[in-house]
Amino acid sequence: MSSPAIVSLLDTDLYKLTMHAAVFSNFPEANVVYKYTNRSSQFLFNQNAIDWIREQLELMGNLRFTEDEISYLKKAVPYLPQNYLDFLRGFQLRPKDQVIFTSERSSDASDRFSLDLLVKGKWSETILYEIPILSIVSEAYFKFVDDDWDYTGQMKQAKDKADELFQNQISFSEFGTRRRRSSKAQNIVMEGILQSIQESPEERHKLFLGTSNVMFAKKYGVKPVGTVAHEWVMGIAAITDDYVHANKNSMDYWINTFGPENAGLALTDTFGSDNFLESFKPPYSDHYVGVRQDSGDPIEYAEKISKHYHDKLKLPKFSKSICFSDSLNVKKVLNYSDASLKMGLKPTFGIGTNFTNDFRKKSDPATKSEPLNIVIKLLEVNGNHAVKISDNLGKNMGDPAVVERVKKELGYIERSWEGGDEAHRWSN
Repeated sequence: MSSPAIVSLLDTDLYKLTMHAAVFSNFPEANVVYKYTNRSSQFLFNQNAIDWIREQLELMGNLRFTEDEISYLKKAVPYLPQNYLDFLRGFQLRPKDQVIFTSERSSDASDRFSLDLLVKGKWSETILYEIPILSIVSEAYFKFVDDDWDYTGQMKQAKDKADELFQNQISFSEFGTRRRRSSKAQNIVMEGILQSIQESPEERHKLFLGTSNVMFAKKYGVKPVGTVAHEWVMGIAAITDDYVHANKNSMDYWINTFGPENAGLALTDTFGSDNFLESFKPPYSDHYVGVRQDSGDPIEYAEKISKHYHDKLKLPKFSKSICFSDSLNVKKVLNYSDASLKMGLKPTFGIGTNFTNDFRKKSDPATKSEPLNIVIKLLEVNGNHAVKISDNLGKNMGDPAVVERVKKELGYIERSWEGGDEAHRWSN
């Protein structure tokens, strides 16, 4: 048996734990199905990778929250309900019962396989699978399939990126768990960022918002950051079969669970941002500190948000934040920051894959060792289809008939944009 790639249940994004608490508090008996999707389907796996993934899935059943980890969560995320923290003491994953993992031989290559993975069970018992499974699958690919790379220069690269961001007064967080090359790669990135901070600690500590990875936040004494994912809105829409009011309903449940002062950032694009903004008025627009952009054209999105906050709601400029989190690199960050500031928004950035999976071929450093674009999304809740429409075509997910029905109900206008190639998200 291999050594475990995931050594702690805290090795996940904060928003999985906050959503876990919200599910536990509001929908403890809901049953779900999750489905893995490889948007970069040209990347196939070999038998060694598949065997290793299967071993790693089994090893996840050995993980438990320790008392030290629960004490950390109570201190670092004080708005988590106490009964949820008590629930975590007995929490465990049961991959043998909850995960269905198979592979299918490619018609183009006899020794290459596509993966099929479903997670089934209560929402409150399965929600923590997503991030570690994605990181395991990514690590397997680069451990056994594309192994033409090494860690040479990774810490300097991370530090150089952080230096440029800090020098341009950019507020950002590290967001790279789900598609990291390995846990070691993410650890190196964190060390590189912290090295950069030490060059001007007082100023740069304020600009570095933290990491979405709770385990590394604990290890390095930085803030765990994150609010909510599409899963929350998708799940409530599926449970209620009410897509017109899904955004409002999901905000109500969230605020009632954690309090308006802990609303955080609103994720706007589960069913298209136009629909979201219809509900995003007082008191919601007051409770949420800002919004997160995760699909569509970022500049057009910022313009839309600026008009909503400043023209429609008459809020003062620079009173609200906009967080960009979709396939970022330093060049994009600087561009989106300039644009946002001109629109009177406070820009922040969640930078993920460009930090934790930015590698070159060892045999040809001029060629990128391209990351996978993999996701795990809700497929069903209580037998109802869960769908996501987003702000660009490539990120639409779910049963096609339900997607079309929801688009008609919401008056959704189809859009695509030049940055929307999901098969090669980080190819440059």
